[in-house]
Amino acid sequence: MARRTLHDKIWESHTVGILPTGQTQLFIGLHLIHEITTAPAFDMLREKGMDVAFRERTFATVDHIVPTDMRQRPFLDREAEELTQALERNVEQFGVEFFGLESINQGIVHVIGPQLGLTQPGMTLACGDSHTSTHGAFGTLAFGIGTSQVRDVLATQTLAMDKLKVRRININGALATGVYAKDVILYLIRHLGVGGGKGFAYEYGGAVIDRMNMEERMTVCNMSIEGGALVGYVNPDQTTFDYLRGRPYAPQGSAFDRAVVYWKSVASDADANYDDIVNYEGGEIEPTVTWGINPGQSVGISERLPKAAEYADPDGARKAYEHMGWQPGAPILGTPINVAFIGSCTNGRLADLRAAAKIAKGRKVNSAVRALVVPGSAEVKKLAEQEGLHEIFQAAGFQWREAGCSMCLAMNPDKLSGREISASSSNRNFIGRQGSPQGRTLLMSPAMVAAAALNGKVVDVRDYE
Repeated sequence: MARRTLHDKIWESHTVGILPTGQTQLFIGLHLIHEITTAPAFDMLREKGMDVAFRERTFATVDHIVPTDMRQRPFLDREAEELTQALERNVEQFGVEFFGLESINQGIVHVIGPQLGLTQPGMTLACGDSHTSTHGAFGTLAFGIGTSQVRDVLATQTLAMDKLKVRRININGALATGVYAKDVILYLIRHLGVGGGKGFAYEYGGAVIDRMNMEERMTVCNMSIEGGALVGYVNPDQTTFDYLRGRPYAPQGSAFDRAVVYWKSVASDADANYDDIVNYEGGEIEPTVTWGINPGQSVGISERLPKAAEYADPDGARKAYEHMGWQPGAPILGTPINVAFIGSCTNGRLADLRAAAKIAKGRKVNSAVRALVVPGSAEVKKLAEQEGLHEIFQAAGFQWREAGCSMCLAMNPDKLSGREISASSSNRNFIGRQGSPQGRTLLMSPAMVAAAALNGKVVDVRDYE
């Protein structure tokens, strides 16, 4: 049957049944877990005398709370140590494969899933983390879930879900030099709104997306949730297959070739029916920086800050101005920064580090800036060091850290202090997100963060490209 989207095909093939509520009981092909949302879920299993239904489909790591500088155990942060110990006990008791601190496979859950070849086209995937939409870059329906749903997946390998509508987002043409995947998704969220994707899966396509490598596609899909879309995905293609070939948990040999046949079949039909289609021109996108307290409050580097009345939520914009201390009409260019953070599940992969190192090479971080580079996984760190990227960063004055979520959400020692302003390659600029209730976060691409670190202020990275 033609005219179906990838969302339709995967949903239908993973439907167990229709529940009395009208929701679909959906089989989950892969469950990724970490230390934050799992302890209560495992406790619920114990209370009911239940086991993990499909332990071979469940993989665990530590990422959110792990220190990225001093990692000796026990951690100095008592809560971090307790959460880590709880996960270690739970994975041992329930027989779940665990990538702990000593493993080369340890890292941010949304970095290691693709890196290991666990994330594959045509599957459903769940994780107790908002940015699970990252995995949609592979043609996967990937859902960020809460603790009670983590329990449900552990116990039954299914979720009760409402089927989504599908919005096709075409980015046509080509991106200019100095414009990155992070700029693309910030541009989309700005134009579609932080709530514009509610009830939708976003299907990304068009010439710009087609030309992106997998790491760039992951950046775009990662922040789908920031636009209100539970799911964001890209149809699998040769770029996808080339990335997966040879990875540890991907099919091997002739099994890989058979898998590709299936993976191709799940892509949206050429005549697929969409609930909405929008088109944007890649050439209109410039380096983009957030100025406010949600990812939709952003401007191009050449623009000035908008009036609050120009937003669908003017009260939210006024709140943002009050917190940030800016004035409408001011340029974003030249905004001073105190901290530069390169990392996170959005932009902590090897390609991100390469882009930032290209800007940092042979230059020095401004003396007023504290600058951190945090690889997204132990494997990314190893590969970056093999290329000498760490030497470039350290020579420039950046701190080179161990793998983890770090300052993205500051559930670890990496935090802002007071009213510090951070240039960050992460995904959220909410009040308090980076550890200080008074702190201020400017989201931008890793290359833009590097350029800001060198200058002590927001600059146009195109001057360095």
